[in-house]
Amino acid sequence: MAEQSKPSVKLPPVSQLGYVVADIEKTCKYYESTLGIGPFCPPFEVDMSGATFKGDPVQTKIKVAFVQSGAVQIELIQPVEGKNPYTEFLAKNGDGIHHLGFTVSDMEAMKAEFAAAGLQPVFYHDMVVMQFAYYDTSEIGGVMSELLYYKRDIPGISSQA
Repeated sequence: MAEQSKPSVKLPPVSQLGYVVADIEKTCKYYESTLGIGPFCPPFEVDMSGATFKGDPVQTKIKVAFVQSGAVQIELIQPVEGKNPYTEFLAKNGDGIHHLGFTVSDMEAMKAEFAAAGLQPVFYHDMVVMQFAYYDTSEIGGVMSELLYYKRDIPGISSQA
């Protein structure tokens, strides 16, 4: 049997599944009434101004809604305005799973691990209560990977790693 190489990035367990959708209210209602997933928190708008997308600062807004499903959070994301990876995903794929999220306790250390593996963030933002960094790992498996670092607990949205 051939010896397997060690992974270059050591991620914690998946903490989030991120779905990009064209109509967040319709999706919440469908998941709740048809699939029994929910209830989602009411969708709310997030101003992502100051984020960097593919190395450039962007002015962008999204709507999000969350629900916990066992140990995994389900995040629905609807792009509202501006350039971001969600708008690109929706145009190319339509609604669907966009990313796997990983809650980390040390964002800088994890970013360094990704950099050592030759990966740079394609979408990054350091917000008041949290930081996130997306890496394009979609070539194999079809989804991006997101690092989530919560500076403090956000009731109903986050829990510390």
